[in-house]
Amino acid sequence: MKKILYVDLDGVLVDFESALPHFSPRTLKRFKGHLDEVPKIFSRMAPVPGALESFARLSKHFDTYVLSTAPWDNPSAWSDKLEWVKKYLGNRAYKRLILTHHKNLNRGDFLVDDRKKNGARDFCGELILFGSKRFPDWQAVVNYLLRFA
Repeated sequence: MKKILYVDLDGVLVDFESALPHFSPRTLKRFKGHLDEVPKIFSRMAPVPGALESFARLSKHFDTYVLSTAPWDNPSAWSDKLEWVKKYLGNRAYKRLILTHHKNLNRGDFLVDDRKKNGARDFCGELILFGSKRFPDWQAVVNYLLRFA
């Protein structure tokens, strides 16, 4: 039986900052401090380098899901995240997107996330902190996880 692997979207699969040039300075100023509430911002994000290839590779060895949080006050974020997953991950992530504010309620072996918020800190499996000294990029994550495949 394959181990369960969850992968966060923002800052892990998706480069949040890549969406910013698509919006006017006025919009960015209006939403300063809460850019995740900009309507349609999640539809404009590019993948993190190496993320798509890594997700595809890991999906061959793990029961893999996308586990993300969508801002409560940005309804378009919920559908934009689904569309992003469909566009970039395709069939590998078909019906494998979970949007929650409580990641700790999901059972699994590994969670790749760039933050400890929204329940990630209390996840019952192993939290792999993407962007940390130990896991600075996708290559480090893949090398580590394939030891358990």
